[in-house]
Amino acid sequence: MANPYDILEINKNATDEEIKKAYRELAKKYHPDNFRDNPLADLANEKMKAINEAYDEIQKERSAGSYNTQNGNYYAYSNFPRVRELIEKRRFSEAEIMLDAVGSNGRAAEWFYLKGVLMYERGWYFEAQKNFETAHNMEPGNNEYRDAVYSIKNKSNNFYSNGGYNTYKQNNDSGCSGCDICTGLICLNCLCDCFRCF
Repeated sequence: MANPYDILEINKNATDEEIKKAYRELAKKYHPDNFRDNPLADLANEKMKAINEAYDEIQKERSAGSYNTQNGNYYAYSNFPRVRELIEKRRFSEAEIMLDAVGSNGRAAEWFYLKGVLMYERGWYFEAQKNFETAHNMEPGNNEYRDAVYSIKNKSNNFYSNGGYNTYKQNNDSGCSGCDICTGLICLNCLCDCFRCF
């Protein structure tokens, strides 16, 4: 697909209001009703389809906070384009070093979201959830942050509804779980205290 901003005849730094205005004007100009019984009707329909697709693409990009160019990944609306690129390439340690170098004054919602992504990739779900929630609370209108919170909460709910760390006892199988081991060690410690094993 061609650059959606070119299709809407606007600059990629245009405001949301400018994008909507450009879309409305083009949609009005190329609306099929304007081309009834016209030999250019097919061309107008194609143009209208391209306009709709371009507008949808821009809305999707802006809600996700990123803009993909044909030459690679450049995040025009991101404060941390390099961190996002490193995360995409699964170079998590480098991404975390870059994030941690940001002072507390530069830690806006996107910083917490990206930190959450890194925590999630390491399997530290509780920390990831805290960071996602912070990002979402700072910018509640951002779909990327909202989706991250929703996704990790679903993961947590599934984890605990399946017995938490109790991974060995599924489908009523017998066996020993992590919780059983901890309980056994606590009981053993109590017995040792009672019988003065040490």
